[in-house]
Amino acid sequence: MKIIKCLSDYIDEEIHEGEKYVKKALAIREDYPDVAEVLNMLSIEKMKHMQMLHNQVAKIIENYRKTNGEPPAAMMAVYDYLHEKFIEEAKEVKMLQQMYMEK
Repeated sequence: MKIIKCLSDYIDEEIHEGEKYVKKALAIREDYPDVAEVLNMLSIEKMKHMQMLHNQVAKIIENYRKTNGEPPAAMMAVYDYLHEKFIEEAKEVKMLQQMYMEK
């Protein structure tokens, strides 16, 4: 499904933007604490966006199952691969966010 590919691209973008913001927050928090706090908040928001998009993908797949049965194996293989990749990347961002919070 093209919509799942589109949403997966958006999920990937949100994770990478969240990572970008928190890494910069960590790098500048001593010199620019107010800016670092804003960047950290943006990172947290990006991860919320990622979760919202993921929820929509899960809903699309569930609705497909209800009306059409199991999605095509090839589609699910791609989804499963991306899902695992995104889980690992999101864990890294959350770890960085935790590092920021521990100051």
